[in-house]
Amino acid sequence: MYPEGIAYVPRTGDFFVGSTTDGTIFRGNAGLDEGDAEVFLEPGSDGRETAVGLKVDEEGRLFIAGGDTGRIFIYDVETRELIRTLDTPSSEMTFINDVTVAPDGSAYFTDSMRPTLFRAPTAPEGNVSEAEEWLDLEGTPIEYEEGFNLNGIAATGDGRYLITVQSNTGSLYRIDTETREVTQVDLGGEALTGGDGILLDGQTLYVVRDRDGVIVPVELSEDFASGEVGEGFADPSFARPTTIARYGNRLLVVNSQFDRRESGESPELPFTVSGIEVP
Repeated sequence: MYPEGIAYVPRTGDFFVGSTTDGTIFRGNAGLDEGDAEVFLEPGSDGRETAVGLKVDEEGRLFIAGGDTGRIFIYDVETRELIRTLDTPSSEMTFINDVTVAPDGSAYFTDSMRPTLFRAPTAPEGNVSEAEEWLDLEGTPIEYEEGFNLNGIAATGDGRYLITVQSNTGSLYRIDTETREVTQVDLGGEALTGGDGILLDGQTLYVVRDRDGVIVPVELSEDFASGEVGEGFADPSFARPTTIARYGNRLLVVNSQFDRRESGESPELPFTVSGIEVP
């Protein structure tokens, strides 16, 4: 399985987690202290070979980033029906990694291997447009290097900005959705190397540094152009955490065990999602 992404639905308390090995989507409920997640979407269905970043919008649509397939999948969480599969331009180097949904319904996707930010405009009545190459990052402050580049992404509450982290450099960026201007967030010399999933809660950004096994809070300025990096926190239940979602005063943390996959060790079953209080 080796899970990675998570999406939380406040209305029902349900959360969804995806398998990076076969694309299975599991559903659990945050209100349960313990319990097994059920299979929500079968492995490989609709050509979904892997699942990375996940997000559910206010219309009940589940967006799934398709990793190295370069594809995007959108499902109805009520009916489990496939709404649409979106293809990005064919490329030998691609990894559609994470997704955020802005207030206007547009879904934005990072690609960790090629310097392009994709967007899928959506409408409340269910219409979903083709994925477009919304922003070419060549010539912007975001310079792609060897390894995983842009990863976690989040939209501000008013939809004006996108915040995203570059894993291999530890840099944080603000992208203006109106002008498409890219600004590196001033962290006072600090770096968030290994930054994976992120969660934006008002002016507080939580960044999961997967290899270090910690979640780091960043207090962002009013214009999101600078931030103060706080002290990271962890939990004994963490097992190479990748991303998070918030419900109430708690965080849901996905334990990927990617370190065991990389070393060739067998994972410790079952795979888990931790529920911890926000410090």
